[in-house]
Amino acid sequence: MNRRSFFVWTAGLGLLLTGTAASQTIRIEPGKAAAPLPHFWEAAFGSGRAVLSLRESYRRNLDAVRAATDFRYVRFHAIFHDENGVYSEDASGNPVYNFNQTDQIYDGLLAHHVKPYVELSFMPRQLAASAALHSFWYRPVVSPPKDYRLWGALVEAFARHLAARYGIEELSSWYFEVWNEPNIDFWAGEPKFETYMQLYEVAARALKRVSPRLRVGGPATAQAAWTGRFLDECARRGLAADFVSTHVYANDRPEDVFGKAGPEDRRAMLGRAVDKVYHEVRGSALPATPIHWSEFNASYRNEPEVTDSAYMGPWLAETIARARGKADLMSFWTFSDDFEEQGIFKSPFYGGFGLVNPQGIPKAAFHAFRLLHLLGEELLAWDENGAMVTRRRDGRLVAALWNYAEPGVDGPDRTFTLAGAPAGAALVHRVDRQHGSAFDRWKQMGAPRALSPAQQRELEAVASAPPPERIRATGGVLTVTVPAHGLAVVELGVD
Repeated sequence: MNRRSFFVWTAGLGLLLTGTAASQTIRIEPGKAAAPLPHFWEAAFGSGRAVLSLRESYRRNLDAVRAATDFRYVRFHAIFHDENGVYSEDASGNPVYNFNQTDQIYDGLLAHHVKPYVELSFMPRQLAASAALHSFWYRPVVSPPKDYRLWGALVEAFARHLAARYGIEELSSWYFEVWNEPNIDFWAGEPKFETYMQLYEVAARALKRVSPRLRVGGPATAQAAWTGRFLDECARRGLAADFVSTHVYANDRPEDVFGKAGPEDRRAMLGRAVDKVYHEVRGSALPATPIHWSEFNASYRNEPEVTDSAYMGPWLAETIARARGKADLMSFWTFSDDFEEQGIFKSPFYGGFGLVNPQGIPKAAFHAFRLLHLLGEELLAWDENGAMVTRRRDGRLVAALWNYAEPGVDGPDRTFTLAGAPAGAALVHRVDRQHGSAFDRWKQMGAPRALSPAQQRELEAVASAPPPERIRATGGVLTVTVPAHGLAVVELGVD
């Protein structure tokens, strides 16, 4: 029995696959047992730092992505950055709090029907123990506080202000995450884990003094680090950990994530990291803690052939398939290229993390999320080599079919034969290099670094949602061909 057949047999979920890498037959058996498929991959999105949320373009792009995915939470850095004016001290050194701009930030999110996933960062300069700055263009302070009592007082005052403004009922539906990636250069405390735990303890206790209903978690690490260790230490200290959060990118180095050198494997990295953290959490002193991936993407570098391209469709579909059942929430970094960590953008497509480019043009990744939103809430079966079959609450079967190829590398088409398809028509929604990929058309234009109005209009037309194809099953058989870097989502039995 080969590996693929063995997986399908052991899953017992009703999918049979046969054939070569370029041709697969999928036998749909809707009467078999199904597994839950909550849409964990679209529950939240990251974004550029807090102050950018006040921009019109940010809010316009937020609306577009929310309409496509119905996501519920936004996470960003730097709510305590000095540009928001949160913290200062009077002539006697007493804290002075000012939450006027944070009110505008959070009011704006709520008005656009999303909730804050509050990252408590970074350190106000007058509260910092040192002038340690991160290299980001906006230069956040990553120092520990000069006095942890003042840090706790800031967190408590902030939470009490939010509770007074929005009410505990609303606030208890938010998440509060302490800091960002303290295991790398976003935290200057030494030793990193021990000083971070002090920061976390003070913040967590401050939040719970406001209300035990407020949800706090961490450690928000890079490279899938510290999760089990963090939970064990929370249990030892008697600290709340309402969720455990960490980050991973598909081009992270295996030695950083798994402690073992090895080849970079962009295709499998997310699935392997999710599996690692899942087992660490389940083996910890707090094994039932919900698992949040509060940042994930296919690259942490600026790689246009990755994040701007149609590659993202198959990569995202496969990542979802591999992570299912082992993550409670995943937050894609980011929903748009309203983003300034490296400064002002220099090109319409520069490998930004977002689903929408700086001019508001949807990328292929936007359409990938839009299509995968069509999947059902029950998983009938999946195969890591290119297929998922799901059932929606209305009973309709929806299949995702993809043809993975490495970034910038071409490959053969793949033909999927769906046997046992419901009678009638099917709608085939596509994203690939010929459907919904403004990046490929931009390259054909000669990759201009600035767009003329005519070029802008042309790319917007290319990036508009391509209409689905309408095909019919014949004798219970439906055939769909998917090109390399392509994703097709098929709604079956639509009439």
